[in-house]
Amino acid sequence: MADKYNKRGVSASKSEVHTAIAGLDKGLYPNAFCKILPDVSTGNPEFVNLMHADTAGTKTVLSYLYWKEENDLSVWSDVAQDALVMNLDDMGCVGAIDRILVSSTIGRNKHLIPGEVLTEIIQGTARFAEKLKAYGVNLQLAGGETADVGDVVRTIDIGFTTFARLAKADLIVNAIKPGDIIIGLASYGQASYEDRYNSGIGSNGLTQARHDVLDKRYERYPESFDPHTEAAYRFTGSYGLTDQVNLQGKDYEIGQLLLSPTRTYLPVLAALLRSPVKSSIHGIIHNTGGGLTKVMKFVDQCRIVKDRLLPVPPVFELIQQVSKAPLKEMHQVFNMGQRLEVYIPENQANNVIDIVNDFNIDCQIIGYVESAGINELVISRDGDAWSYHPGEY
Repeated sequence: MADKYNKRGVSASKSEVHTAIAGLDKGLYPNAFCKILPDVSTGNPEFVNLMHADTAGTKTVLSYLYWKEENDLSVWSDVAQDALVMNLDDMGCVGAIDRILVSSTIGRNKHLIPGEVLTEIIQGTARFAEKLKAYGVNLQLAGGETADVGDVVRTIDIGFTTFARLAKADLIVNAIKPGDIIIGLASYGQASYEDRYNSGIGSNGLTQARHDVLDKRYERYPESFDPHTEAAYRFTGSYGLTDQVNLQGKDYEIGQLLLSPTRTYLPVLAALLRSPVKSSIHGIIHNTGGGLTKVMKFVDQCRIVKDRLLPVPPVFELIQQVSKAPLKEMHQVFNMGQRLEVYIPENQANNVIDIVNDFNIDCQIIGYVESAGINELVISRDGDAWSYHPGEY
């Protein structure tokens, strides 16, 4: 399967990126989920700064295809949410849950992406920010750059940079230890602050999902794939975006499964971190790049055991069916139904679960941490078990 990734010009492990940044300063707290910097604006030693940048990745290509086929502009506000949440929820893992500055960077091919699409992206971002205010999460939209760069970008690239200043006392720095239990928060379903079912797909692994699920009809949009990708690896599936598929006894539209906007957990994190349970939290992990192996970048001499995972939602069942990917690979590429994990002493588990359930989000204890001579992740599901060791995550 690794060869398929390479042939499509993507990497599940981002090994080249990790090599490029090896040896660079990791900030004030190297084990924090995001790089934490001194408060450069005032020099106040009791405060820190965080800055984060991310994009929606190749999910924009799916939005482009759906829009071309269905003339549905709403997919563009959804993909703007994808790009923004990939920043916000990473920052939320270290305690940044309010007063966050947001700047956008959009590069488009003007020949293919008209002004109405830009309007939907920008206005959709504003609507999303307005919705979060009700949960005490305030975003300040600072504008950004929108560039016509058709010689560089095939269709459109949507990215955000976010900034927050917070007191050191409010930080969450990963200190995951043996004896902790792991609470997994579902990426699927319909949270109380969402207006429709969310498949849980997030914004990772979409190059694989797109080419494995969709069929050759989409090659009529040559701008939707890298021309260097061999034909044998382009759109190898059997579905169209508006096709219906029956999964787990229910019918779903393929496009709606693949294009569900990435759920933000900021309302939940705000509630958790404003409650007494905050002082007991030893770590918060956002399962994006690296899927369920993400935590392994933040532990030392620990065995992480995930043996009570939440159910696999239909979208990942579909992707596995068409890709034939082994379970070990699926859990390294996708969140598989739990995109956020909280590490905490067992006696605090019910307090966390009660807060999360108030938002109509499924959650449960999905595993535990134990001492080990080396870092190891062990996952078991439905009678199968496998492990990941250094060099595999």
